[in-house]
Amino acid sequence: MTQTSDIVLERLTRLHPKLIDLELGRVLRLLAAVGHPERRLPPVIHVAGTNGKGSVIAYLRAILEAAGYRVHVYISPHLVRFHERIRLNGKLIEEPALIELLEECERANGDVPITFFEITTVAAFLAFTREPADIVLLETGVGGEFDATNVVDQPLASVLMPISFDHMQFFGNTLELIAKAKAGIIKSGRPAVISPQPPEALAVFEAKAASLGAPLCRFGREWRCDGDLVTALRFADHRGPRLYPMPGLAGRHQIRNAGCAIATTGVLEGFTISDGHIARGLREVSWPARMQRLTRGPLVEMLPGGASGNWELWLDGGHNAEAGEVIAQMLADWRAGDGKPAHLIFGMLNSKDPVAFLGQLAPHAEDLAAVAIPGDHASLSIEECVAAGADVGLLSQGFRSVEAALRAIVDTHMGSSEPRRILICGSLYLAGTVLAENG
Repeated sequence: MTQTSDIVLERLTRLHPKLIDLELGRVLRLLAAVGHPERRLPPVIHVAGTNGKGSVIAYLRAILEAAGYRVHVYISPHLVRFHERIRLNGKLIEEPALIELLEECERANGDVPITFFEITTVAAFLAFTREPADIVLLETGVGGEFDATNVVDQPLASVLMPISFDHMQFFGNTLELIAKAKAGIIKSGRPAVISPQPPEALAVFEAKAASLGAPLCRFGREWRCDGDLVTALRFADHRGPRLYPMPGLAGRHQIRNAGCAIATTGVLEGFTISDGHIARGLREVSWPARMQRLTRGPLVEMLPGGASGNWELWLDGGHNAEAGEVIAQMLADWRAGDGKPAHLIFGMLNSKDPVAFLGQLAPHAEDLAAVAIPGDHASLSIEECVAAGADVGLLSQGFRSVEAALRAIVDTHMGSSEPRRILICGSLYLAGTVLAENG
C-alpha cells in the first residue's frame, strides 16, 4: 500500500485514548527526543483565546507578507486537509515533507501514549526549523498553560483573543478559570496584546502580566479600534489615530480582530511594518469558513440563478454563544440593508451547546434545516439539532445532508420573487465537509 499522510495521521490517533489531555509532559518528552526544535524556531507570535484566534492570525500573516516577511503558520483544526495546519513560508506543507516529518515523530515516539495534537505539533515545530522564515504564527489548540504549543519560553509577543464559555470540561465553568488557563501563554518580560475582554478575564490577564513583568497592550487602554462597515477602520495607539481600509473579512467583529492584529504589529521588535503594509494586508486577507460567501460549486448552482442569481449562500464555523451573537448581528445588519430573509442549515458537535448558539440566531432566521455532520461520531444527531431549533422557537426540520436541506429551502421558496440568504453554520467540522464537497 502506498504510504500517504492520511494513513500516518490515522495511526497517530491511536497513540492515546483521548483526543484532548492537557499536560506538557508527553510533548516535552518527544521534543527532547527529536532535538528540541522549539528552541530553534524563528521569533514566535503565540495566540490563545476562545474566539477569533484564526482571524487574527490570518490578518497578521497577510500584513507580514505584505511587508515582505517570510511567515510560518500553525493552526487547528483544519477544514478539508491536515496540510492546512502547517504553512511554510506562505505555502501549505507538501505531502512528501509532511509524511517524512510525521514518520520521524512516530519513530521517535514509539508506542508511548501521546495525543494526536501533541505529536503533530512536534512535527510542525520540526518543519519550522528546516525551512528559513522570519516569524512563526502559532495558534494554541484548546488551551493555554498546558497546551502542547506552550513550550516556547520567550515569544516575540503573546496575543489573547476574547474569552468566553467553551471547553468548560477542561478549564472550569467560570470566565476567571478559563482566562487563567489561557493566560499561561503570557511570558516573563514579553509583550502581551489583549483584545476586547470580559472584565473578569481582563483582570486575570492583568494580574498574570504584572506578576511576570510582561508589558500589556490592551484594547481600550493602549489601543482602540472602531469602524462603520462602510468607509474606514479607525485605529489609535501610542502613535496616534490612523485610518485603514475596512478588513476583507465580513462582520463587525472583524473590525476588532483586525485592530488586534494592527496592535500586535506595533510591539514586534525588529520588524518594520508600514501603514501601507497594514492596509494591503487588511484588503488581501482570506480566512475560509469565517462568514465566507460561497460563490461557486455545485451547492451554489442549486440556488435560483446559480452563481449569477440574487440568492446568497454563506458558510461559518462558529459554534458557541459568542459566535452566535456575532452571526446574529451580521444577519440583522444584512436584513436591515437589503431585506433578504435568512434560512439556517445547522449541524454541531455534541460537546457544544446548540441552544446557547441558536438562541442568538433565532430572531433573525425564518427556519432551521438540521443535519448531522457527515462521518463524525461526535456530531449531534439530526433529531437533537431539530429539538434545539424548536427550543429556541425556530421552525425546524431534519435532512439527511446539506444538499437535501438546501434543495428543500430552494423548492419551498422558488416561486417567491423575494431573494433569500442561506447560512450553513454550527461547526468548523461541518464547514470543512461543505468546502470539501462543494469543490
